[in-house]
Amino acid sequence: MAVVVVAATAAFAGRRAAVAAGVFGLAATVIQVAAVTLATRPIERDWYPVFLRRWGAGMALRLLGVVALAVVVSVAGDRFPPLPAALGYVSVVVPLLFFEIRLFR
Repeated sequence: MAVVVVAATAAFAGRRAAVAAGVFGLAATVIQVAAVTLATRPIERDWYPVFLRRWGAGMALRLLGVVALAVVVSVAGDRFPPLPAALGYVSVVVPLLFFEIRLFR
C-alpha cells in the first residue's frame, strides 16, 4: 500500500514529496503491524478487558505516529512537506485499520 502511495505522489508532486510520503507510509505500516501483533496475542482469562487494553495500546501507537508526523514536519518541513507526509501516513494507516477490524470477527 505504501508503494502505491509513493508512486502516486512521485507522479503528481515530485521526488521530495514521494520521499516524505514513503517515509510516513512505511512508519504507518510498522505501527500497524505492531498494533495488530499486540492485539492478537493469545489471551487466557478475562479476555475482553485484556483485549480492550491491548487494542487501546494499539490506538495509542497510531496516535503517537500522528504526533511524530507533526513533530517531524515542524522541525524538518523543508525535507518533509506537510501534505505529502500526512497523506502518506493517513492513506496507509486508515485502510489497514479497516482491515484490522476484519481480523477480529
